[in-house]
Amino acid sequence: MSRDQLIGALLMAGSIAGILIYGYLLITPYSYIVLQLTAFVAVAGVLGILAWIGYTLATTPPPKPIEEIEKEIEEELKKLEAEMKKEEEEGKKEEAKEEGSEGAS
Repeated sequence: MSRDQLIGALLMAGSIAGILIYGYLLITPYSYIVLQLTAFVAVAGVLGILAWIGYTLATTPPPKPIEEIEKEIEEELKKLEAEMKKEEEEGKKEEAKEEGSEGAS
């Protein structure tokens, strides 16, 4: 049995045991306390998740506007185009030098 299967089997067995214990506690004199604890845990879980979402929204910086991103992309494109033109001009100059040196020999 692989490790994942073992963990899965343990989770399943633990869950079934939890269901049985919870069901038993509901028919004992402690049922009112069990229901109160269940309600508290459920409400606390939901409100805790909402608090976490609120905290995340409050502490995360807002995203850049699309216009600003587009402007940055255009600037990068212009830089790349300028570099490409520069490389093409240098390549043409080198070709001209090579042709000039071949004609002289």
